[in-house]
Amino acid sequence: MTSAILSAINTLTKPLGESSVHDVQSSHQLALSAALQANRAALLEQLQSEASFEEVRRLREEVKATADWFSGSTEDVTWSFVQECLLLLLTLARHLTVELELFKQTPAPSVAKQRTPEMAPPLPPDVLSVTQQKMLETALQFVVSLGLCPYLAPGVGVPLGRRSAFGAMVENLVCGGVAPAAGRRLLTTTNVLLKLAELSSLATIVFTRHLGDVMAALCQLGYQPHKTERSSTEEEKVSHLDMNFHKLSAEERQTCREALKSLLGKVYQPIVIKELLILQGGPKQSGAVRSSSGSSSKAALGLAPAWLRRLCGQLLSERLIQPNGVQSVVRAILGGGTGDESDWKKCDGVARLLMTCPQQSASADSYYREVCPQILDLLHFKDKLTAQQFQRVATRAVISMVQEKPSFARQYLLPPLLAPLHCCTTASNEDHSQGVVEEWELTRCMEDVYKIWVVGNSPSASLFKALEQVLPVIFTLFCFTKQNVSHLRAPCQETLLWYLSHSETSAAMSALRQLSGLQGQKNEVAADFHFTPGSDGGARLCSRESCSDEDEALYEKVSGEQWRLECLMQLLAELKDSDLPGDFFLDLLKELTSWAASEDEEKEDERELNMSTMTLLEVEQRLTSRAARQGQRLALLQVLAATVESLHHTVLLRKSTQVVDFMVSLLQRACVGLDQATGPCLENPVESQTLSMGMGLVATLLSGPQLTAEDYTSMSRLLAPLEILSQMHSEVVIQELASNLRAVIATHGAYRPEDLAAAAAAAAQTSGNAAFRKKMQPDAKVSQTRSSRPDNNPPQIRHPTSSGGSGAGLGSKAGGRTSAIKDPRPSTKSFSDCLLEACDPEVPTRAVALRILTQMVQNRNPEAVRAQEKVLMLFLENLEHEDSFIYLSAIQGLAALADSYPERILERLLKDFQHGPSLPTSNKEHSLETRLKVGEVLMRASRAMGELTPHLGRPLVGVFLQGTRDPDQSVRASSLSNLGELCQRLDYALGPLAQELSSCLTALIKTEREAEVRRAAVHVITLLLRGLSDRATQVLSDVLLDLYRALKWVVRSDPDDVAVLHAQLALEELSDVMKRFVFPEQKLEKKIVVLP
Repeated sequence: MTSAILSAINTLTKPLGESSVHDVQSSHQLALSAALQANRAALLEQLQSEASFEEVRRLREEVKATADWFSGSTEDVTWSFVQECLLLLLTLARHLTVELELFKQTPAPSVAKQRTPEMAPPLPPDVLSVTQQKMLETALQFVVSLGLCPYLAPGVGVPLGRRSAFGAMVENLVCGGVAPAAGRRLLTTTNVLLKLAELSSLATIVFTRHLGDVMAALCQLGYQPHKTERSSTEEEKVSHLDMNFHKLSAEERQTCREALKSLLGKVYQPIVIKELLILQGGPKQSGAVRSSSGSSSKAALGLAPAWLRRLCGQLLSERLIQPNGVQSVVRAILGGGTGDESDWKKCDGVARLLMTCPQQSASADSYYREVCPQILDLLHFKDKLTAQQFQRVATRAVISMVQEKPSFARQYLLPPLLAPLHCCTTASNEDHSQGVVEEWELTRCMEDVYKIWVVGNSPSASLFKALEQVLPVIFTLFCFTKQNVSHLRAPCQETLLWYLSHSETSAAMSALRQLSGLQGQKNEVAADFHFTPGSDGGARLCSRESCSDEDEALYEKVSGEQWRLECLMQLLAELKDSDLPGDFFLDLLKELTSWAASEDEEKEDERELNMSTMTLLEVEQRLTSRAARQGQRLALLQVLAATVESLHHTVLLRKSTQVVDFMVSLLQRACVGLDQATGPCLENPVESQTLSMGMGLVATLLSGPQLTAEDYTSMSRLLAPLEILSQMHSEVVIQELASNLRAVIATHGAYRPEDLAAAAAAAAQTSGNAAFRKKMQPDAKVSQTRSSRPDNNPPQIRHPTSSGGSGAGLGSKAGGRTSAIKDPRPSTKSFSDCLLEACDPEVPTRAVALRILTQMVQNRNPEAVRAQEKVLMLFLENLEHEDSFIYLSAIQGLAALADSYPERILERLLKDFQHGPSLPTSNKEHSLETRLKVGEVLMRASRAMGELTPHLGRPLVGVFLQGTRDPDQSVRASSLSNLGELCQRLDYALGPLAQELSSCLTALIKTEREAEVRRAAVHVITLLLRGLSDRATQVLSDVLLDLYRALKWVVRSDPDDVAVLHAQLALEELSDVMKRFVFPEQKLEKKIVVLP
């Protein structure tokens, strides 16, 4: 029966044959009209003549009898055709309804008995095949095109002419005739389509293609006003429509409204919203714009009537504020985006739409109260593409609302967003259900904060204020995640860095002081609560167990504060491109200077204070305040020490202005206490040395070749402290240097003493020597020396100041100024003086003399060349010195001698490395240490040989191989280390020694007991393969397999993990060599040969 009804529908909607088309020699409209009439006649004849359609004819007659809208006497061909389609569709719906009820009430018993678990359930009778669905879709398309769309008012729905060329022809066909009952026809067609939609199988087909048309018809039938203000032309076009709409009763209009409401509630909301947006029409355009747009204007939406725009706006507002309404709006507008630029614009548009309160809303307060929680829910989707789009919309909506509607944002948006973090500060032991914050809450909160503040990246005062209130909690959570493996570490760190880098400097400084413990604690995690690890890698807030042991509680508190300080320094280290770390450091120095100045005043007040006249309460308060100040000072010193230890100077002092601020703080601190009888040099040598180095830094800045007026203006703050130092400091060198620096700054470089930087370095060296020797020159002698020296010349310093570096000097000449680079050591220093100072008992003096001698050797000084034996003996003697500053300088000098005179010096060094020091004054008890130092010299000499390594390295290889059999493990390890450095530079000269080297290394790897020696042996192989690279297969062809087996033995059998790691590295080197050997790199190149 279903097939028969659909066959009848197919007969009614099938296209005419070619013969019939050729018979109509007229326009397309007449051809279509003739085809509709012919198909209708063919259907009626088929129903009357064929017996297979008897049941269809009976059902059709029953439906026709109940259809009061059917008119058989109409002369309108299209409406007659539509009536037949409607009758057949209702016939199909009635038949499927009856069959479906019978199917539900009486299941077939025979089928039920024969069913097995593998069998599929029987299909209900309303399931249509693909072919049948296509027939039904064709009929519905005719019904909508001929019986619904032509009777819609202008601007209601999408016109047929804008859908296709066939739609334009149909539109002209129907609108060209007279429609005396347009309203009734539209109501009839709409009711029939709604009747069909009562069956789920037919509703899917109807609403998939024609939901917008049905909604447009219901809107017009239920809400179009009787009297509208239109232009004369529009009244002429729709006068016949308005007349017929007047015939609709109020009951019919109310029924259409209820049907529209029911339809909007049943259908998937994003589709409903999309259709409502289409019905609302496009924006108003001027005539000039419409005419200039050309053909593209046809694709744009037409202008909907005012009543329809208001209705669609009201319906959209209702969809928006209902549960999940925001999500539906976003899905409707964005659809399946691809993440391109257009999607970004759509997201911004949706965000602006959500942020704007509609006119149909009862109040702005109620609207934002409903919408704000839904906006936050957009941040919590798991699907990757959906989450990305929803996050964009939510982020932009939150930021726009915070900026434009701050009062509503503070009321409905930010509090629920940051609620878990606020709970961490207000938790109490009285009610654990309110105090404890679960892991999922903290995780969701931190992810939302990261998305809005960091990813959104739109700084505003409201966002800063809201984040500032929970910043201590986020920092505490960050410190906790640094102790564990947690996925919350990254969002916490990025949020903190965003706040510190984007907020104003004053706010960021205040936050840093609070996080470091220098400022009063506010909005911290509740005292009796702490973070604990969560089950999913997050964190949760739990009650802290009380600690009965006071010492343990104090230790936990102190260690916790230290850990927070370390985490804060790690955050500051990440701000490499920001001036905030330097500003914070300078602020700490200024506070330290102010406390140093107030300390003397406090001591004076203590002396004048009469404790006998004070009550016990006053004494207690005074002692308590003193203890608090001392604690604050200790905290400041702790933060300052951590800052200096953890942050590199390039992070702390990025700009010259920061360097000047640092120097201002340093000089001001040096000026404190200069009026005391004891000078700072005797009282605190470290302060005196620091002052000298700081003044040298100022001199270096002034020696720069390009100093602007702004630089001198920033340095003008140094004038006052420099004047105090030039008048009151106890050291004459510092006084004169301060006076010269002040003159250069005050004159903006017009006055430049010679060798200013060298004098500053000399002052630092003089201050250092005075601190080590604990003595100073008499005042009278100093005054005499100062008065006998010209004012524009720096003081002459006896001791050299640098370890071979060069400083910038300033010179002045008539007619202009020039800058030159000068050697800071005195050019008049003789070779004999250097030899004498190399024996000086003072460590700094001796070390500097040794480095100057090293430079003389490197520069081939004639006196050093003639006395190379004396220099060698001097270096060997200082090699045995216990101070690292001395013997490292001696090692550097011996390496320079070996590089300049390799044959003779290397022979002596090899002898001392084999048998120990040969000097008469050598200490035999420290022979081992001296041999290791000589080994360091030989290693440096091996590195410096370069291309002469095959010529000069053969004796060294023999000595090092012999050293691998030394009784002491340190010598064996040193010999192997030097052997590796040497062998990787021998290249093809290593061929004759390959067998001996391989035997030695293999034996050590398998028989040596000391792990340190085995590590060194394996490392030799690594260096060997790394140095030879692709040449290893040629040089080590006979022993490569033995070395490979030795390395594999280490990986499998050696108990030392470090040796195994070295072996794995060596195997990787060998693997790379063999891969390049077996699979050489293919070079795609062309060779052009010029024939003779």
